[in-house]
Amino acid sequence: MTKIAVIAHRRKSLGGGLDELRSLLADEGVTAPLWYEVDKSRKAPKRVRQAVEKGADLVLVWGGDGMVQRCADALAATRTPVGILPAGTANLLAGNLGIPQDLAAALRIALHGVRRPVDLGRLNKEHFAVMAGVGFDAAMVSDADRDLKDRLGRLAYVWTGLRHVGDEAVGVRIRVDGEQWYAGPASCVLLGNVSTITGGIRVFDGAEPGDGVLHVGVTTAEGAMQWARTMARVALDRSEKSPFVEITRGRRIDVRFDRSMIYELDGGERGRAKRLKAKAVPGALIVGVDPAADLGGDGQGGATATAGAVGEPARR
Repeated sequence: MTKIAVIAHRRKSLGGGLDELRSLLADEGVTAPLWYEVDKSRKAPKRVRQAVEKGADLVLVWGGDGMVQRCADALAATRTPVGILPAGTANLLAGNLGIPQDLAAALRIALHGVRRPVDLGRLNKEHFAVMAGVGFDAAMVSDADRDLKDRLGRLAYVWTGLRHVGDEAVGVRIRVDGEQWYAGPASCVLLGNVSTITGGIRVFDGAEPGDGVLHVGVTTAEGAMQWARTMARVALDRSEKSPFVEITRGRRIDVRFDRSMIYELDGGERGRAKRLKAKAVPGALIVGVDPAADLGGDGQGGATATAGAVGEPARR
C-alpha cells in the first residue's frame, strides 16, 4: 500500500480544514499517514525530507503556491510524487494544472489521478513552479503580507500594485539561450513556467508546465497611464500586442540589472540580486493530475521550441 505523507501549512484553510482531510483519508483506508504541520512554508522542506526518508511514496501538500514551491524544491531530485491540496490565496499552480479548490475533489485527483511529470524552473539554485519576478511584480508581492492576503485575498495584489505604478524603470540586459535578446529599461521582468500568474492574470499565452521552456516577459510601462494600458491588454489575453511588453521563451535565461533588485519566487520574496540565472528543468516534479489535463508537450520537455525560437533581437 502507498505510504502517504501530509505536509500541511496549519494557517491555510480548505473545505472543512485538516480534520476533514483526516476523515477523507480514513475513508480511503489511510488511517496512519505521516503527518507534519508547519506554521511557515520555509519550514516545509525539512519535513519533506523526513517524509521521504521514512519511505513516503506520495506527498500531499496542503497550502498555497509558496508552500508548494518549497516542497517542490525539496522533492525535485527524489521523483516522489506530490498531490496538491490548494489551500492558499492564489493557488496558481493548482489552477494551471486543473486541480480544483475543493478538498474532496483535489484529494481524489491526488490519490487516483494520473501522475505526470511537470517542468520546474530553477533560479539561483532554487526551483519554482509558477514564476519568478523582479521589479513591479516583486514589489507587489513583497507588500502583500500574510495579514493583507488573509483580509483581501487576491485583491491584496491589486492594492499593493497600485502603490508601485510610479516606480522607476531599471536598466536590464537579458540573454536567452546564449543570445542577447533584450537590453534597455524595464519596470518588471517575469519568468513564467505556466500561463496564469500573480493575481490570476494570464500573461504567457500558450505556456504549459510540460513544454520544456521558460517564458520571459519584460514590461517597460511607467506611470499610471502606461500601466493601465498594459493591464488592459493583458486582461484581454493580448499582452504580446502591448507596446510596453516584450515576450519570448527559452531554456536558459541570464538577467543582469544595473542595480540590486528584489526578486520573488512563486509569491515569496527572496531578497535582492543584480544577476539572475535561470533554466527550465523538464519533468522535474511528478504531480497527480486529472487524466484530462493538458500540460503541453509530453511532460518531459517535449516542446517543439528550440534555442533558435527566442523572439526578437536585442533592442537598444
